[in-house]
Amino acid sequence: MRRYETIYILRPTLSEEEITAVIDNTNTIIANDGGQVISLDQWGLKTLAYLIEKETQGYYVYCDFATAPANVSEMERKFRIDESVMKYMTVKLADSIDSEGIVAARGEYEAAVIAAAKAEEADKQAEEQAETKEATEKVSVQ
Repeated sequence: MRRYETIYILRPTLSEEEITAVIDNTNTIIANDGGQVISLDQWGLKTLAYLIEKETQGYYVYCDFATAPANVSEMERKFRIDESVMKYMTVKLADSIDSEGIVAARGEYEAAVIAAAKAEEADKQAEEQAETKEATEKVSVQ
């Protein structure tokens, strides 16, 4: 197996059920022959840098996975056929990965998610403290 990452952009007019169906179909293709999804992030609706098929927005999905090269070809073939997929890009991250590497990659991903959540919480607390300090200074000046 090899390790890949794919970002695909779906039409903004799709319903949640249609988005879920595309993601599930993609994950099913990846899982063929023992492939595994390492991480799956739905980035949501974003403004595009340029028009794609006359659309100004797209629903972004990021997937980090390990599978056989034939499954990547099949996934990309389905993306070309599916009208709901506007763009996609797949990048090979590693020539080979074993089950231990997959577990390690999942651990790294989970650690990064936890670190990002802690950093966001720290930013919120710092912002609240700054607002409190600013309000206190205004009261003391008056």
